[in-house]
Amino acid sequence: MSVVADHPAAVASTPPRSLSSTAGVFDRHDLPQDRVHERVVFCQDRDTGLRAIIAVHSTVLGPALGGTRFYPYASEQDALTDVLRLSRGMTYKAAVAGVDLGGGKAVIIGDPTAVKTPTLLNAYGRFVESLGGTYVTAGDVGTNSDDLDIIAEETAHVVGKNTTAGGTGDSGPQTALGVFLSLRAAAESCWGSDDLNGKRIGVEGAGKVGYNLVALLREAGAEVLVSDSYAPALDRIVDDFPGVRIASDIIGADIDVYAPCAMGATLDASSAARLSASIVCGAANNQLLTPDVEAMLAARGIVWVPDYVANAGGLIQVEGELRGRDSAQVMATIGKIGDTVAGIFAIARAEGILLGAAADRLAEDRIAAAER
Repeated sequence: MSVVADHPAAVASTPPRSLSSTAGVFDRHDLPQDRVHERVVFCQDRDTGLRAIIAVHSTVLGPALGGTRFYPYASEQDALTDVLRLSRGMTYKAAVAGVDLGGGKAVIIGDPTAVKTPTLLNAYGRFVESLGGTYVTAGDVGTNSDDLDIIAEETAHVVGKNTTAGGTGDSGPQTALGVFLSLRAAAESCWGSDDLNGKRIGVEGAGKVGYNLVALLREAGAEVLVSDSYAPALDRIVDDFPGVRIASDIIGADIDVYAPCAMGATLDASSAARLSASIVCGAANNQLLTPDVEAMLAARGIVWVPDYVANAGGLIQVEGELRGRDSAQVMATIGKIGDTVAGIFAIARAEGILLGAAADRLAEDRIAAAER
């Protein structure tokens, strides 16, 4: 038995409203006070145990595309907070990346190693299908291309499938490439050279993206430290990259660059004060617990590359799958991420603003132009 609770917070014909004007789950003082979500759908299938939330933040630029995160949240409230933050970030990511997509995200509540089954994923696919293409799903933490193949049995609105199923496969390598190009652009701006040889880089998270980022960093001659709570992921790093050091505390380590590539919200007032790095550039979404953490970092001379700019490579890949672009077109677009980061640095310096504000302006200008 499936149950859907649909909370439309806005419709396309109405102008964006402040979150402070809404009530209930949308009256959130821990989220940016800008445009409201268009739609948030709570999904439950009692037969399979599925509990999920799909959040559509914006469809101004196109269908809302974003991955499905399968995670054992402590509460539905925590899951809601995550999906609202993540979906908003996807809107800005797509806008700055220059792709014709809106922002959306989904979360499935539960431990994927314990409760993920084909029947549960099929039930989730039916929920995605019920939105009629307003939301297009992809992979995220806890989901992979094999899962997406199963979801695709129930909906056409899915990307990131295996190549044997007509998809482009794991987006981890392309996400990692975008982070790498962003880091080189940040290094050029901060240190006068994009050469990472000998730089000490701490990678937090050795999953689909972190692993591929380590490979790129080692090829560039960087000294790499890695942490991860999942022992098999660290074993793989040790086996494949001799010389990489394993650390239990990346933030407190003596490093030049902090590259968060696991869960978000690792940077708050306390951790920002402990950080020795000059640059923060990684793949994790929503790295800052609150937006004011960027100013705390800046006060200590630490540059934060906005996560939704740096980690756009995977989105560009699956957008290419959705639109039928060839790999050369996709790689050319990903290759521009470094130039985008360099441009954000230029705006921030010229106007005396933080990089986050400069990136937000690019996104908001593009969305505003589409609304006119």
